[in-house]
Parts: sequence; structure tokens; C-alpha cells
Amino acid sequence: MSFLVTKQAPDFTATAVLPDNSMKPDFKLSDYRGKYVILFFYPLDFTFVCPSEILAFDRALEAFKAKNCEIIGVSIDSQFSHWAWKNTPINQGGIGNIQYPLVSDLDKSISRQYGVLLDAGIALRGTFLIDRDGIVRHAVVNDLPLGRNIDEALRMVDALQFHEQHGDVCPANWQEGKEAMTPTAAGVAEYLAKHNG
Repeated sequence: MSFLVTKQAPDFTATAVLPDNSMKPDFKLSDYRGKYVILFFYPLDFTFVCPSEILAFDRALEAFKAKNCEIIGVSIDSQFSHWAWKNTPINQGGIGNIQYPLVSDLDKSISRQYGVLLDAGIALRGTFLIDRDGIVRHAVVNDLPLGRNIDEALRMVDALQFHEQHGDVCPANWQEGKEAMTPTAAGVAEYLAKHNG
């Protein structure tokens, strides 16, 4: 959750199912230093909202990779459940052969470290943008019925990289390559005076 923003992303070692369907028992977040990472949590395999998000991340994967950003999914399911879900066709309730790792958080320690674990024992829909130095730069957590916006995750990668390259801030609704209205100090003072009585 937001308390992680500006802090080091909690590292973890866990078993993950990789894009080639192999299982890596010593998958580490810290192995991704030097790259941007979208680390996202979802409640459970073989559910209804989760596949839409997982497939949407997969469809956008090349756009993320073009920005040196990797996608990593995490749920409390076992690696065997992840593998089975990947090997179930989409038209039969599976996710097919998605091309980013799915991490098994069977002991729920990763979900707990990131502040997304519910008392019921499953994770909320948390999304964390981690920079090349392993610092959490953006976090958003959705309740279970609310699917996340993949385009917004990509926009935040753009915004972070724009800020790193140019030192500029990215105001509301900023998009790469589009002009955004940046309020002046006088304009902000006028707005506050008008709306605060």
C-alpha cells in the first residue's frame, strides 16, 4: 500500500512459473534490479476478474518491455495451480501461455509484506511500480470486485521515466507526448481562495 512508496520494495524468494512453463524455486525480485517492475497481486487462480487482468497485462507486455519494464504476478496459489491455469485454454477458463512470471505466495508472506493480505487469507488487487533501484514509486490497491486499469499502469511507467529524464513533474492526466496544463502558483492561490470560502 502507499506506505511502501519511496521505500525499498520488500525482496522475496519464492517459486514462480516462468514464461516457458518451467518452475523456478529461487525466483527473486532483486534479480530484476536495473529494470522497472510492475509487481501485481491478484486473489486466486481460476476466478473470473483475475483472468481479464492477467490477459490484459500479457497483451500489453511488449509495450512494458519496450520501456525496460517487467511484469510479475503474485497470488497465494501454489506453483502447481499457476502451471495448471497457464496450461488451460482461455476458452475453458484458463489464461493460456502468458509470457511473464507468476509467483506462488503459498505462505502469504509476500502479500503480507506488501500490505495487501486480507484476513480471509487472499490478496487484494495491489499494483506496485518499482524503479531500477528497487524503490516503490507508485502503488494502488483495489478491492476484490474492482479490476485494475492496465493503461494507467503503463502511463505511470511513462510518467516516472519522464520525470527521471527531464526532472519535470507530471500533473493530473499527464500523458507522454501530450501537452498538459501545469498550474501557476497564482492560479493555484486563486483556485484555493475561490473554493475554500
